[in-house]
Amino acid sequence: MAVGAGPAPHRDLATWLQHLERLHPSTIELGLDRVRVVFERLALDFGSTRFIVVGGTNGKGSTVAMLAAILRAAGYSVGTYTSPHLLRYNERVGLQGRLAHDEELCAGFVAVEAQRGDISLTYFEFGTLAALWLFAREPLDVVVLEIGLGGRLDAVNLIDADVSVLTNVDLDHMDWLGDTREKIGSEKAGIFRPGRPAIYGERDMPASVGQQAAARQVPLLRQGLQFGWQVDGDRWHWFGQDRHGAPISERDLPRNGFPLDNAAGVLQALRQLDLPLPRPAIERGLATAELSGRFQRVVRHGVECILDVAHNPHAARNLARNIRERLGGRRVLLVLGMLADKDSRSVVELLVPEVSALFAATLGGERGASADVLYNHARSLGYAAVSRHDSVAEALRAAVAAAALTAGGPAPVIVVAGSFFTVAAVLESV
Repeated sequence: MAVGAGPAPHRDLATWLQHLERLHPSTIELGLDRVRVVFERLALDFGSTRFIVVGGTNGKGSTVAMLAAILRAAGYSVGTYTSPHLLRYNERVGLQGRLAHDEELCAGFVAVEAQRGDISLTYFEFGTLAALWLFAREPLDVVVLEIGLGGRLDAVNLIDADVSVLTNVDLDHMDWLGDTREKIGSEKAGIFRPGRPAIYGERDMPASVGQQAAARQVPLLRQGLQFGWQVDGDRWHWFGQDRHGAPISERDLPRNGFPLDNAAGVLQALRQLDLPLPRPAIERGLATAELSGRFQRVVRHGVECILDVAHNPHAARNLARNIRERLGGRRVLLVLGMLADKDSRSVVELLVPEVSALFAATLGGERGASADVLYNHARSLGYAAVSRHDSVAEALRAAVAAAALTAGGPAPVIVVAGSFFTVAAVLESV
């Protein structure tokens, strides 16, 4: 297919997505030059819509989910853009509490195709522009955008956000972002805008993030300094600052299973918007926020399964803590499948001590890691209760069979982790 020739406007979503996959020679190509030209041609008018951009290594999805849930509970119309999706592309674009319909996404793709001319866009760039086109046509009060990769050169960074949230910085995507937290932090802080508030969501902040904020004259609010949290049983307390720097707090808030660092950052971000936020909306939003693949409970073959897309050391550390705190006393079986470019040894090292057995699964595709890699990591670390399987489905069946052998005591639970692809394979299974 010629670069400038796209499918006809009446084609279905699957056809459009196939077109997007073939359009650009590289899956990832960071940089805003190409995508900015098409963005300017679209001439989108967002009116008075406020934008929150969410970047970071982990916790972006849960942060977007909580922001949107609280805002919707307060009566505001909200759009969301996230990536990747688990089962359907539609999951990436939320419009006023629902997923975008196929027809709406196709209309966005038609609009982008009509303006790009001979400019080649990646799958993510094309989808980002289509989502923005949809948001410009909805009467939205707030749009929450998740950065896809990095920050400074990510297509979402076309938008000048009213508030920027950087959840955390850890080692991931090092081929693209740098091999130290300082380098990665500098790239991710590229979403900050002069004079507009930025939130950093964990206590351990790379110096480069602060340096970027200072250079851009960005008001930076840090976890543990300007805002924070305290736990009190099954409730928690938040303290922070309003838009004018005055101290404020919310006590006795409900916990929802997401890291409190993320929840605290969400409240601080919302308090930087010029929007009333009643206390009942905060409680209802925190209590109802959901996100597929983040400690998500499902039942497969009669066994409770916990699905978590944790795929790097930072996320694995959070998952390990959740296993200890929320599954204590139960036999835990781990189905793990990972991509080859991830730090699989560290993930294995963090998770295996919390489980009774590891069922290593091979992920297919060019980027998938062999089960042998995970198996060898576990054995070299001294763990013997590990087996190899050719697919996630096979590993899950083996874990279910092992769970059936548990005699007495609390029911066993299977944790499935390591990748969006691993979780999606279980969600698709019956």
